[in-house]
Amino acid sequence: MTDRILDFSENATELHFQNSCLVISQEGQPPVAIPASDIGVVLASHPQIRYSQAVLAGLATAGAIFVACDQKHLPIGMLLPLNGNSVQAERFCQQAEVALPVKKRIWRQIVRSKISAQAATLRRMRGEDFGLHLLAAKVRSGDPENIEAHAARRYWAEIFGVGDFRRQRDAEDVNRQLNYGYAVLRAIACRAICSAGLHPGLGFHHHNRYDPFCLADDVMEPFRPIIDEAVARLAKERGMLMPMDKEVKGLLLGALTGRVRVNEEERTLFDALSRCSASLAKICAGEADCLELPVF
Repeated sequence: MTDRILDFSENATELHFQNSCLVISQEGQPPVAIPASDIGVVLASHPQIRYSQAVLAGLATAGAIFVACDQKHLPIGMLLPLNGNSVQAERFCQQAEVALPVKKRIWRQIVRSKISAQAATLRRMRGEDFGLHLLAAKVRSGDPENIEAHAARRYWAEIFGVGDFRRQRDAEDVNRQLNYGYAVLRAIACRAICSAGLHPGLGFHHHNRYDPFCLADDVMEPFRPIIDEAVARLAKERGMLMPMDKEVKGLLLGALTGRVRVNEEERTLFDALSRCSASLAKICAGEADCLELPVF
């Protein structure tokens, strides 16, 4: 199966659902039909996009995520499939009852994987990892020393080659591209979590009462550097204040359709997140101890 990310942001578009396909109609172009089973995420960004209830129902049935964007072309809402797995209710209960020591152990794995990914990204971008590899080895169960934050300070100070860079969601610089990429990554993580029969709101570490996707925020952590590297390479070519145009978004989405290494095999990001979520479901059921995470 091919997992495609469709971003409708440049032209007025009509979407229809017919014969298990999403039919795309734009002025001056012949209609294009894409099998719903090939679609992972649909981003609706242009103000003149029209779609029917059949489109939303068809995408949800196929397991695809529909994402609505605001005037800045940043995702603000998601439609997730309700019936992601045949034993969903059972897995919800198992997920809610996971013991705290297990949650802490899983969070250690996630943080170690994330910092290792950041270290690998810095080696590719800057020629060294600035001590992040050593920090990853120091993470203990639950990360009580908050090594994740220590690593982040070094990481953000170096990845763009700008020592005073700060990760600020509302800043009008490359933070916009990071926000966009992370939002799409989050949607992909939600899709994988629902497919595994888990609830994206019941996190192992993230627990903000206003965040409906805490588990997605947990699971996506080791994959964030994929977006970071793509944005850093774009910033090197176009500057820190580059516009959020069609080409930039296309390159960011392209980074999310690349491959990562899991268990000595090259996997798509969609597959890697699905495997990670499936292993998490096994942990919740007491059938496994470790997450399947990418190797960077």
